[in-house]
Amino acid sequence: MAHDWMPTSPCGTSCLTDGEPTVGRARAALRLSGAIAVLLVAALSVPVMPVIGRAGRELLAKRIFRAVLRSFGVRLVVRGAEALRAGSSRGALVATNHISWLDIAAINAVRPMRALAKVDIRSWPVLGRVVAAAGTLFVDRERLRSLPATVAELASSLRSGSLVYVCPEGTTWCGQGMGKFRPALFQAAIDGGVPVRPIALRFHLADGRETTTPAFIGTETIVDSVRRVARLRGLVLELTVLDELAPGRAANRKELAALTEAAINSSLDRVTPIPAQRPRRRPATLRA
Repeated sequence: MAHDWMPTSPCGTSCLTDGEPTVGRARAALRLSGAIAVLLVAALSVPVMPVIGRAGRELLAKRIFRAVLRSFGVRLVVRGAEALRAGSSRGALVATNHISWLDIAAINAVRPMRALAKVDIRSWPVLGRVVAAAGTLFVDRERLRSLPATVAELASSLRSGSLVYVCPEGTTWCGQGMGKFRPALFQAAIDGGVPVRPIALRFHLADGRETTTPAFIGTETIVDSVRRVARLRGLVLELTVLDELAPGRAANRKELAALTEAAINSSLDRVTPIPAQRPRRRPATLRA
């Protein structure tokens, strides 16, 4: 841990559910091969991204991320998709609970957008190149001093009309619970004058049972998590797009973060009290 404010999660392998149906080794290997093929196609597409225009890039990204989900046998169920697809000329901070590396694939399969990711992803083989080419913003979680500059860059992107996907927990959780939303990133929505769009993510099996198997948690590597997902049968990723929260709904970033967290918890049937909102003070010239 580089500093006391480094995001941490109590989740580990003990959080993983068991008894889920699995596919055979041959099917799992075929899924992994398919996913690798999709990533290679994505990497080969990087040089053409600047010349195919925004609409072309979004269509390409949507098809790539849908292919990633299909290659792992994941069925995506979306509620409220039209709300996310609307308003293409206005920026918004898209905030979700964070469970798995599949989260960003699901979001972009519905509406491609920029993302805020940890800086070490940029050095990942193949995938790092694709992520960077997609316009991803990077945050160095180990250097707290870099956070104000990251928030300023994020606000500028939002102000220019971009949708940017963030995970305010700062790290992944198993899905049976959710971490506190860190308020720093919500300052970008306030500074950019754009709304926050909460999205709730939940993983379950074909029979409706919730599962934590897709979670990327603890000290495991990305390879461990990918292999576990490849063996899972009947995985469903449920994505629910919630109502926007205008920055004016809250007096400050802490309240905006708490409102977003409460909205997602409520959608996941983990009801938490709606945080008290302090009345905004009117300018002296408007007071009675």
